[in-house]
Amino acid sequence: MPQLIAAHFSYLQHLVTEGVVFSAGRTLEGDKNAFGIVIFQAVDEQQACAIMNADPAVSSQLMTAQLYPFKVALWSDINPLQ
Repeated sequence: MPQLIAAHFSYLQHLVTEGVVFSAGRTLEGDKNAFGIVIFQAVDEQQACAIMNADPAVSSQLMTAQLYPFKVALWSDINPLQ
């Protein structure tokens, strides 16, 4: 399992460097209610599903994923990590 988590993180890091992923993280709950959120851009829903399902943690069924298409209404230039 640790290798799959590392592969999951590496996959998301790669997508960040490619400009696909804008934000990725997880809730702070340490129980079964914990979940992660990845905000990324895709040309269409088919590409979005392909990106989501190519995640090693999803394709191995360690994690489940659901796609929620949305359109950004507001965007801040403030980087919360700095």
